[in-house]
Amino acid sequence: MVELAGLLGGATLTLIVVAFHYAKGTGWEAPEDISQEVLEQRAASVPETDFAEPYNRSIGGGGAAAIPAGGAEGELAEGEEAEEEDEGFDPDSIADDEVEYYEIEFAKEGETIEVANNETILDAGEEEGWDLPYACRQGQCISCAGHIQDGPAEDYIRHSQNESLFEDDMEDGYCLTCVAYPVDDFTIETSESP
Repeated sequence: MVELAGLLGGATLTLIVVAFHYAKGTGWEAPEDISQEVLEQRAASVPETDFAEPYNRSIGGGGAAAIPAGGAEGELAEGEEAEEEDEGFDPDSIADDEVEYYEIEFAKEGETIEVANNETILDAGEEEGWDLPYACRQGQCISCAGHIQDGPAEDYIRHSQNESLFEDDMEDGYCLTCVAYPVDDFTIETSESP
């Protein structure tokens, strides 16, 4: 059995050592924070470009940056006219008396539902209780991509935002269901990406 005097002696010595340690201090000081300086040096070593911010720095990013469906911006050649694009299509600007409904067949879900032209394909499917894939809900990834079987996507939907699909993908019938609004009846296969 441990003697009480030995136990008290050990505890007293421990307390004395701890008290001297804190009274004297360790002499350790935190090093200077140089993170901002390092970031500035890195920024200075990278040449300025006209390229958009890489996707790997954005929310939900990763992978290489893609050119948006509208193509790269630039000056128009002589005689070339600017085409009005659907970029920035605002479904909230559709007046209540101008809302139209389209029959959308969800092939994998085996059902056809009516979807308003101011409602996304993804939202309409979720209202039916279907567990459809998505990630960003902003047209910046292809997690929600679907394939329109009836032809080029531009013939059947309008994107309010598209930073991930190329023109070729859309011509092949691919769309981003989180930002796709119907403009005609069609059949779509969800969970299909280019």
